[in-house]
Amino acid sequence: METDDLMVGQILSRREALKILGITSAVLLAGCVPGASDILEATSVPTEATSATITGALPACVVRPEVTEGPYYVDEDLERSDIRSDTGTGVEKEGVLLTLTFNVTQISNDSCTPLKGAKVEIWHCDADGVYSAVSDPGFDTTGQNFLRGYQVTDANGQATFVTIYPGWYSSRCVHIHFKIHHDVSDQSLEFTSQLFFDDSLSDQVFTQEPYASKGKRDTLNSTDNIYNDQLLLTVTQADEGYAAIFDIGLQMA
Repeated sequence: METDDLMVGQILSRREALKILGITSAVLLAGCVPGASDILEATSVPTEATSATITGALPACVVRPEVTEGPYYVDEDLERSDIRSDTGTGVEKEGVLLTLTFNVTQISNDSCTPLKGAKVEIWHCDADGVYSAVSDPGFDTTGQNFLRGYQVTDANGQATFVTIYPGWYSSRCVHIHFKIHHDVSDQSLEFTSQLFFDDSLSDQVFTQEPYASKGKRDTLNSTDNIYNDQLLLTVTQADEGYAAIFDIGLQMA
């Protein structure tokens, strides 16, 4: 499953990233993580500089690697915060509760400011490793839309989802897919990547049902060719289940 998920984009050094930030036609995706600026990635690198190099300090943001969307992306255009159920049947997927919040910011000069109106879309498999809305040799969920949806960021740049902790399937570590779309003037931008989970936490979660009946997973973060620690979620225990916040910024010319 998802054998065509490959890392894309170009990993840049700090010096190269500073040069890119000084090019007005560059498009960058970054997570606002104070002090984390040693490794940066540009989603597009223009061939000619169109402005002078940056004079201020690099924003306290680190650019996240972009990953292909994989074979199970479906544009359901389904706006909702709680993505656990199938809207046709009303059946809610069982699993450990996960509340996931995106903080989306726009890089401007030497700071990151909240970006209102960005469309954040997520999709992932259920506790059995099954995706909705697709036909696969192992399952056929055509017409269903569980564990899919999008939210539009508010004035604080936030979009929050209520879902379950993802399950696993052969050849992939535990992950959630996401896209961020934003339109400005005549330019439409889209960024696609994945979020990952600490293996020890996944081991703990998977001792519970409905995960436990699937058996032991065959792929860890260390053996997954897509995994990148810049996309690792910091997950905390909540009143019910877990919660995680992911910071990511967008710069547009």
